[in-house]
Amino acid sequence: MKNSIATLLLICTSFAVGMVFQHQKEIHAQSLKVYELRTYTTAPGRLTPLLNRFEVGEIDLFHHHGMTSVAYWVPDDDELSQNTLVYMLAHDDRESAAQSWSAFSADPVWTEMWNKSLEDGPIVTGVQVQFLNPTAFSPLQ
Repeated sequence: MKNSIATLLLICTSFAVGMVFQHQKEIHAQSLKVYELRTYTTAPGRLTPLLNRFEVGEIDLFHHHGMTSVAYWVPDDDELSQNTLVYMLAHDDRESAAQSWSAFSADPVWTEMWNKSLEDGPIVTGVQVQFLNPTAFSPLQ
């Protein structure tokens, strides 16, 4: 677990360092966002179907329901890279996040996608969610 946290911090730090080089006006345009970090653990052998579901429509549904994709990662750890997806979304605020998730989960397209992805068995066995507020010195505001 320590390796996965260290890896995630390294990835986020690398992303943030890259953002420092953006023009300040672009960074300011991202202000007042709340970030949602989600970690999905899959059943053995089920990461590929999860990644496929994201790639072929789930991300589009996020955008359709007002969520902004920041990044999607698979950990750089031999064990975790077999069953873990980590991703970050941005929302205007926590209320917007709740509204977006509610609309997303009620979307019949999502229901169909979800049911189809479960035809070969369960995929996700665990979900961790953290909402993050950028610090005053963070390039992501």
